[in-house]
Amino acid sequence: MINSIPPVVPAGRMRALPQPEFELPSDMLLRSWAAHDVPALVESCSDPDIRHWNRPALLTPAEAEERITRWHGRWQAEEAAIWAVAPAAGGPAVGLIGVGDLDLAGGSGEILYWLLPAGRGRGLMVAATERVSRWAFEDLGLQRVRITHSVANPASCAIAAKAGFPLEGTMRGALLHADGWHDEHLHARLRTDAPA
Repeated sequence: MINSIPPVVPAGRMRALPQPEFELPSDMLLRSWAAHDVPALVESCSDPDIRHWNRPALLTPAEAEERITRWHGRWQAEEAAIWAVAPAAGGPAVGLIGVGDLDLAGGSGEILYWLLPAGRGRGLMVAATERVSRWAFEDLGLQRVRITHSVANPASCAIAAKAGFPLEGTMRGALLHADGWHDEHLHARLRTDAPA
């Protein structure tokens, strides 16, 4: 007799949910990416800090528009949930946060994020990380959400810690950057952890 383990998150649950919007402090908002965000996405791929830590390819406006369309498709395919960090009153995105590497059957995913200079220094990404992780646990039903980053990136480490993701360890030589192989910190939260 084969004992089958049911999926942590049943297939179809995510695509059945509309992608929600979430209010953030400082009159900011998490929302889905839109066509008017293309210039911000193109700019992000040229920002030295974003390029160093996230390794994006340079994008033309047409490629950025295609990527935004692909992000919407990845929600429907239950592969990723990607939000724009943007002014609540309207205007282009100043950052990105999402849950990628989704394994719904296994109940896990990884938070990824970046901010353009216009969004930095206000604690936005800590608030966004707290809100997205709450959605991942309470609405989607994941069991474990992780954040990984280069050990040489103290800003990402501080965001993870302040958002309630304890450091679990260091993964040696885990990611190749332009300046060579970097060790990476692994942070994670479980659905059963106390709120941040």
